Amino acid sequence: MSSATTTTSSIDLSKRDLTLDIARVFCVLLVVVIHLLMVGVGFGPGGDLIVSRPLEDQAWFAPVTWAGQIMPLFFVVGGFASLTAWRSLQRRGGTAADYVRTRVLRLAQPALPLFLFYVVVIAGARAIGIDPQLLDVVVVGAGLPLWFLAAYTLCQALVPTMAGLHARAPGRTLVVLLAGAVLVDALRYTLHADGVGLVNLVFVWLLVQQLGFWYADGWFRARRAWQLIAIAALSYAALVPLTQLGPYSTDMLTNLNPPTLPLVLLALGQACILCLIRPALAALMNTHAARAFVFVIGSRLMTIYLWHLPLIIALSGVTLLIPGASPPPGSTAWWWSRPVFFVIVMLALIGLSFIVGRWEVPREVGARPPGTVVALAAALTFVPAFGVMQWSLDLPFAVLGAVFFGAAVLMLGRWPGRVRAAL
Repeated sequence: MSSATTTTSSIDLSKRDLTLDIARVFCVLLVVVIHLLMVGVGFGPGGDLIVSRPLEDQAWFAPVTWAGQIMPLFFVVGGFASLTAWRSLQRRGGTAADYVRTRVLRLAQPALPLFLFYVVVIAGARAIGIDPQLLDVVVVGAGLPLWFLAAYTLCQALVPTMAGLHARAPGRTLVVLLAGAVLVDALRYTLHADGVGLVNLVFVWLLVQQLGFWYADGWFRARRAWQLIAIAALSYAALVPLTQLGPYSTDMLTNLNPPTLPLVLLALGQACILCLIRPALAALMNTHAARAFVFVIGSRLMTIYLWHLPLIIALSGVTLLIPGASPPPGSTAWWWSRPVFFVIVMLALIGLSFIVGRWEVPREVGARPPGTVVALAAALTFVPAFGVMQWSLDLPFAVLGAVFFGAAVLMLGRWPGRVRAAL
């Protein structure tokens, strides 16, 4: 972030587009808010502990997800940052293996303590006799955000390849990815085989990341405001026949895993909106307060994303022990308590970051391992997260994640220390 001597009127967006930093922070904080509203912990009429999802019970929930499903924008922003970092590395003589090594480390390192935590907690809960059904509900819910590790690891590992395709044939690359996404969805819904949809981890998320490449190259900024508005409007309008006449759910969170075509339309619309509000965001990021906020949250972003659901669940359990602190989930009092609970969760996450946040800091690396070792480490990072995404979190996957992420970190980096030149 800028030094203390830099004035608020002299941000050089040609070197770092700070509007993308605030967009990334916004995406993750919105995810925290959504999950906070989805977790309801309370006692039933018989005194039994019940875990519910109050947000999903609201009639307006599905339409709101058209704005609330913000992860496509995160991948667009990630595509911008990835292409910029890859090109910078190339100018310094770096290789594809160098890039993948650093990026996979940034995913595997912060995930390792989380999976170790899950191993201890799940095994401990079983040992003391926690109700297995209740434990399964809690653990499955806590593991929901981990799909991101699988999808983002895949995208990051393929950045050098996709950047090369973008340089040689940008339009053709988009068309091929879009055709692949449409074909996979068609087969999935025609054959009623959700497993086929998993192939769109490749087509959909790479296509969304590719839109970030176009954003980095200035395609969106070259469009006039009315054109961006028209493209965004058409993107969202296209969701209507796809959800009303087509096979897709009106709930955009349901369309997330396996990923589907509506996510591409959301990504395009969100990229246009981001470009439209970029001048306002740039003005905001010209203030010390905004830059300080983005720095505090942005430097802990992976910790916040990975740990927010376990903390929400744990703090919800703590409130049950405090008289009057846990209104019935879904009640008026419960909804009014959410802003206060959000502040408590964020303070807890920032506090936790002082313990586990050091795993988020890129580590000093020695001589680069062979490309095959880097590829194996990327696969080890992908597999546990994919398993959780497909079959839900449980003790075996927690152990698998701890072992695989630990192996990936050992293969790619050296502990402790910092990188000499972060990408």
